Amino acid sequence: MTATVVTVPPETPVPEVARLLQEHRISGVPVVDDSGKVVGIVSEGDLIGHAGAIGEQRRSWWLRLITGEDALARDYAKTHARTARDVMTARVVTVPETASLADIARQMERHGIKRVPVVRDGRLAGIVSRSNLLQALAATDVSKDASVDDRTIRERLTAELKAQPWAHMMTKNIVVENGVVHLFGFVRGEEERRALRVAAENVPGVVRVEDQLVRREAYPAA
Repeated sequence: MTATVVTVPPETPVPEVARLLQEHRISGVPVVDDSGKVVGIVSEGDLIGHAGAIGEQRRSWWLRLITGEDALARDYAKTHARTARDVMTARVVTVPETASLADIARQMERHGIKRVPVVRDGRLAGIVSRSNLLQALAATDVSKDASVDDRTIRERLTAELKAQPWAHMMTKNIVVENGVVHLFGFVRGEEERRALRVAAENVPGVVRVEDQLVRREAYPAA
């Protein structure tokens, strides 16, 4: 995570928030109260629709008819807000310091967000962005543990594939010799073939993957 985080208090004027985003070349800024608790986040998306940036926008009459009054009022408050408190997204996805990279990546994907504040005892401790995840991935040690025996490799790979609905293990056979994984059987297409290879390559101790798989379409039905 990035430990030094640019933050703003709730009363920060919207133009000041926009200036900070541009000055620090960031796409979002957490909003924190006096105790350091994260109460919201302002992203570029929150500011793009602001009346100060795009001018006054009028909804078409038919859209006003199908949109409830509460939603219209909420939209007006957000697009005409003067402070971070009123323009921010209040429902903030956060993670604890103990969260794994995989957990953080899943949160970003699930919620369609670019950054996740990290909290410690309810207070902001840092922030993880997509670029932080890429840096961590690039620095990951992907070397294999050569001491893992063939049986263990096969057991780990089989367990991984059995948990995947696309693997169809009834039509597969896996043989491991001296760290080399031999994949036999049938696949439905190239995507399944590639996923099988990737799964095998990720098992510690694997030296190489030999693909002996055959596309099912290549053989006529009995």
